Amino acid sequence: MERVPILRIGDILLVSIQIDLQDHIALALQDDLSRRIVETSARGVLIDISALEIVDSFIGRMISTTAAVSRVLDAETVVVGMQPAVAITLVELGLTLSGVRTALDVDRGLALLNRTAGPESQDSLGPDSPLRADEQLDD
Repeated sequence: MERVPILRIGDILLVSIQIDLQDHIALALQDDLSRRIVETSARGVLIDISALEIVDSFIGRMISTTAAVSRVLDAETVVVGMQPAVAITLVELGLTLSGVRTALDVDRGLALLNRTAGPESQDSLGPDSPLRADEQLDD
């Protein structure tokens, strides 16, 4: 069975969905991600959906549920790379993804998580990282 890779960047987990997200893969991702949050004591999760061109109600609910589970496990979730058609579909389906923060891309999502975490975790990416919690992004 295909699996979605979960990469660790400091105390943040990056999930980059680059395959057609079928229901059984989405369910396995939820289980894998919740286990990895606990194993790594991650404080943030970035879910990159830039490769998804369409979503259905199940995948939309899965993203929302994954964010809720992450929150219960003390990790904030940011969904990044949402295509306009995906955003429109989610709204049309009535899925507001409450409690899920979004950013345009991975860099902005990392910066958002670092700003949210405060000064104690500014260096989650390392001292030479171009992304810092005190960095201002052009909006």
